[in-house]
Amino acid sequence: MPEGKLILTFVPSLVSLLLAREQSKGAPLTQQEVLEIREKATVVALPQDVAVKVATERGYRDIDADHCWDEWQRASRSHRIKIEQRLA
Repeated sequence: MPEGKLILTFVPSLVSLLLAREQSKGAPLTQQEVLEIREKATVVALPQDVAVKVATERGYRDIDADHCWDEWQRASRSHRIKIEQRLA
């Protein structure tokens, strides 16, 4: 069987870990906190087709580990806006 490309996949998703931590903290995460959470998170190497299936089942694209701070800033801001809209 030929070897396919493996995709590093956070389990649970990195964005969900960061969101849970920010909610429990009650304040925005710092860059250092985001990087520490990323480094301690569980990652599995999945064949590309399985990684795509996992992402599809989640219903969202996870944060890219190499750009997690920038992507977290956008995701966190988007989440706060959704909460504000629900409260309005």
